[in-house]
Amino acid sequence: MGAWVGDLVGPDVWETCRELIPAGSVFAFLAEHRESLFPGSMFADMYPSKNGRPSMPPQVLAATIVLQSLHGLSDFDTVQELRCDLRWKAACGLGLNDTAFDPSLLTYFRRRLQRSSDPNRLFTKVKEVVAATGVLKGKHRRALDSTVLDDAVATQDTVTQLVAAIRRVIRDVPGAEQTAVTWCTAHDYTDPGKPRIAWNDEQARAALVDALVTDALNLLGRLPERQLDEKAADAVGLLALVAGQDVEVAHGSDGRDGRWRIARGTAHDRIVSTVGPEARHIHKNRTRHQDGFRAHAAFEPETGLLTEVELTQGSGADNHEAAVAQNLLADETEDLTVLGDTAYGTGDLRETLETDGHTLVIKPPPLKPAVPGGFTADDFHVDTAKGEVTCPAGHTKALGRPDTNGARTAQFKKLCTHCPLRERCTRSKTGRAFQVHPRYDDSVAQFGPQVG
Repeated sequence: MGAWVGDLVGPDVWETCRELIPAGSVFAFLAEHRESLFPGSMFADMYPSKNGRPSMPPQVLAATIVLQSLHGLSDFDTVQELRCDLRWKAACGLGLNDTAFDPSLLTYFRRRLQRSSDPNRLFTKVKEVVAATGVLKGKHRRALDSTVLDDAVATQDTVTQLVAAIRRVIRDVPGAEQTAVTWCTAHDYTDPGKPRIAWNDEQARAALVDALVTDALNLLGRLPERQLDEKAADAVGLLALVAGQDVEVAHGSDGRDGRWRIARGTAHDRIVSTVGPEARHIHKNRTRHQDGFRAHAAFEPETGLLTEVELTQGSGADNHEAAVAQNLLADETEDLTVLGDTAYGTGDLRETLETDGHTLVIKPPPLKPAVPGGFTADDFHVDTAKGEVTCPAGHTKALGRPDTNGARTAQFKKLCTHCPLRERCTRSKTGRAFQVHPRYDDSVAQFGPQVG
């Protein structure tokens, strides 16, 4: 990588304006310890080329990103602070008249971090500093939260994804180009645009999808037999997923005649873009739908310091808040009080935390009556020891056998037929069924009887 030999533009801010920088602030800390905190050797693997040097030393960029994260600024606003604020200049080692750099350099630096062998090295280093200072000593609370990060690329429709995935296989898999010449005839895959059809013609769109899926299957089934490197294997796997996620056999097909159409439903764990294949559809709530990733964090609520972070796909059981929470708290060595919203109120997480000596304090889930203004779970009496449930009308029914998830259900259906309270209890034509979670007693202990 080499050493940076650039000259400061103007006098060194930390040397000349030290008294203006608040003592004990993160700016003063970085100004004094930046070189030891982020030595050049820490980033050597990110700049393996021996030809030339980085346009800006990675130590400066690392310090800039730490401040950017602390203040929650965009790349553009971050560079403006670096140009105009003496504290930022001192922290990052710039001269008084230095105009910093183009904001795109932060993007390139993060991309190098992402693709490196240790993409979390900055966070790890900051955690080491936090541990060394003892700022979290005696603080036994951790808050858990997650947020959706929008994908930076546009999502793609079925046709665009199929064409892009086929092109990628042709480009990255040895021998695929020759196979495509013979077997892929639905579109000229050297043409960067979309296929030329009458897009307002439903039959034309259906015929195109059918032909593109056929091309994809022909290509996948006739690739030369050889060992694929990681890039080629990823391309083949992505095409296989895209070719199957949005299509189904055509009407009247038995599944063996090679006729396909766009599926009427939405595939589980659907890839939304071949440019960002890890991005997913995310339903933050009933009205807010986004495409991107989910960021998870554990932090100490008094200081606001993050103690652990993780970025996951936006959907899937393994990426649920409660599942990731176990990883966020895995390195904690003391008994904690863990705070979170209703997403963290699962029985599995509660059992894990209690086993580790932690206490879980969770926001109660909202009551959801089956009928607006009607009865809620609070109005039913559940006795798990006897295995029975009593409804607001005084009828008692036994709980059935556990289902695959361990839940048990009491069926009041026939008793609801002539019940005077029916209009306040259920809208179902067959009557009320009341399901009891396998960890009902634990939930009652945490939230009260409202979670039955």
